[in-house]
Amino acid sequence: MPTFTDLYPFASHFITLDGHRYHYLDEGSGPVLLMLHGNPTWSFYYRELIKAFRGHYRIIVPDHMGCGFSDKPQAYDYRLANHIANVERLLDHLQVDHYTLVCHDWGGPIGFGVSVQRPERVDRLVVFNTTCLVTSHYPKRILICKVPLLGTLAIRGLNFFALTAVQLACCNRERMTPEVRAGYLKPYNSFANRIANQRFVQDIPLGPSHPSYATAKAVEAKLGVLKHKPMLICWGKKDFCFDDYFLAHWRQDFPHAQVHEFADAGHYVVEDAHERIIPLMRTFLA
Repeated sequence: MPTFTDLYPFASHFITLDGHRYHYLDEGSGPVLLMLHGNPTWSFYYRELIKAFRGHYRIIVPDHMGCGFSDKPQAYDYRLANHIANVERLLDHLQVDHYTLVCHDWGGPIGFGVSVQRPERVDRLVVFNTTCLVTSHYPKRILICKVPLLGTLAIRGLNFFALTAVQLACCNRERMTPEVRAGYLKPYNSFANRIANQRFVQDIPLGPSHPSYATAKAVEAKLGVLKHKPMLICWGKKDFCFDDYFLAHWRQDFPHAQVHEFADAGHYVVEDAHERIIPLMRTFLA
């Protein structure tokens, strides 16, 4: 991609975690904004926010193991607890003692999983379409991908999950240019490299027997320790996954949050509405 460095003009950094390279961006200086992505995105999702804020903030954006430019080990325990631990280890490595959490999709339970353990480190919270609610309220098209053989064929074999996301998650189609589309798909270009895409889907805990159920319930139970932190919610109303059901729970758990709904934005709300989100974040962070 000759234009990729124009879209993603950032220096890569790596740390080694349990023998695997863990990729992250570390741009700018000042108060820390910790940006955590979901599935099947990667740090590329936050590129416009990074460029907008790195002049006054230190922006730290890891790629979860198996995602983006991080290693994609085939024999690895891709569980919520490990993703949380990886972010904690990165923060310790970078000696970050205060940060504002910015999260989307799986970045929500991972980021809040980090934050509820040491809430004194958290200055503010910026939430894009995500949840920390343990529920089965997800679209059938996602839940059916949890079926082992079908999920392997669809997600890893046919790249169904990532391809569907670039087609449906962004409502303003003119923004999903061939270059942007290729950027989202860049790390997930083979059966082996799509392992985390499938493992994240498999890690959605629907009941007590699931390996990540206890971890997810613990995060959900501890959200109250962050209740009085300033929170900004920017919500894409046309999200096919995180709909008004999830937004209502955020309003219930964080009644003092500033909520901005974007009627013309979907799951990739930052892609759809970054030029409107950036000034809201500037005011909120100031």
